Amino acid sequence: MSDSQTQHWQALGRDHLLPPFTDYKALNAKGTRIIERASGVYLWDSDGNQILDAMAGLWCVNVGYGREELVEAAARQMRELPYYNLFFQTAHPPALALAQAIAEIAPEGMNHVFFTGSGSEANDTVLRMVRHYWAIKGQPERKVIIGRWNGYHGSTVAGASLGGMKAMHGQGDCPIPGIEHIDQPYWYGEGGELDPDEFGVKVADQLERKILEVGADKVAAFIAEPIQGAGGVIIPPDSYWPRIRQIIDRYGILLIADEVICGFGRTGHWFGSDYYGNAPDLMPIAKGLTSGYLPMGGVIVRDEVVATLNEGGEFYHGFTYSGHPVAAAVALENLRILKEERIIERVRDKTAPYLQARWRELADHPLVGEARGVGMLGALELVKNKKTRERFADPGAAMTCREHCFRNGLVMRAVGESMIVSPPLVISEAEIDELIDKVTRCLDATARDVK
Repeated sequence: MSDSQTQHWQALGRDHLLPPFTDYKALNAKGTRIIERASGVYLWDSDGNQILDAMAGLWCVNVGYGREELVEAAARQMRELPYYNLFFQTAHPPALALAQAIAEIAPEGMNHVFFTGSGSEANDTVLRMVRHYWAIKGQPERKVIIGRWNGYHGSTVAGASLGGMKAMHGQGDCPIPGIEHIDQPYWYGEGGELDPDEFGVKVADQLERKILEVGADKVAAFIAEPIQGAGGVIIPPDSYWPRIRQIIDRYGILLIADEVICGFGRTGHWFGSDYYGNAPDLMPIAKGLTSGYLPMGGVIVRDEVVATLNEGGEFYHGFTYSGHPVAAAVALENLRILKEERIIERVRDKTAPYLQARWRELADHPLVGEARGVGMLGALELVKNKKTRERFADPGAAMTCREHCFRNGLVMRAVGESMIVSPPLVISEAEIDELIDKVTRCLDATARDVK
């Protein structure tokens, strides 16, 4: 593509497009990078540059780009039934078949799905459904949902409120009433001198203190990602989830495991809750459900919760595109690919162990204070001093590193002073080697710049 064509697209962006999570003034001065096509784990921009997408889009392109089976599934369904809704006591075969397929892979005792158009909508649904559940049980005062600081549950008003991103809270009067937060299980950044397991218990115990502070009779649920994604791939210490489970059971509140990122193989298991052995009551899902080929989300709900909902009359909630037939058809085909090609088993047994071994080699780099990861997730903590964990002064090193990634054909995301990856599940060992080589090159360039 010629420079003039790239400039044409960039001008259209300045004149007409308002992209998400963007400083518009800064972007207009710089110009948007135009992505034109993709295949496997690679993207190509309008200048012809090949880019290794180590973020799988936004944590979602699990089966990789260019899967013609998904294109054909969408085309077949569009010819047969391009759209109908799930309102008015009506359903259609793709949504019914997908609900059954999800129930077959969900944790035991979770056999029902409420469909949405995104992960943010799924978390809006969670808020509404949890409060409806307690009202049916004769405890309408149980409205408070406890989340975690630096957790991410979407960018709608309810999703941003449930999440703990303070920059998001600063815009739009979030959080809305009835939402509380406790600390995240971020050992490297906030654990101090504590042993990881000691820290895990300490931060989990904040949940009990918050329940007692609010009043146990007012708390409806606790929401958390099994592994925090957008917060910086925060992997909880081994002691954390067992202690959370004890507290959940002690006070009889619901557990919401936000699986929007961890679901559909990201941890080497179908769900992050499988990886940790949790038994949530509700699981928001999206992203890997369709591998990002079409927008779709949902909430998987435990049978006991559904039994209560069945006694509660009409649930006044839903979306025009809930269970969209074309998205459902693509999701069904995506699940078939994951199963029949045994992609998740390959991640668990082969490529994730290889990625994690290579990823931990990066801990030897002078800039890296910690290299951590699970499955197809990884994070690097960039520090000025490895021993003291001292960070670089603003603007820090991570954004510098991100710019070097752009220039070296790599998508790796900066979160705070961490660099994170979440590659497509189909990445090969040779492509993992390429990823590590490019990361190393970008870290070396960053080190030269920040000295």
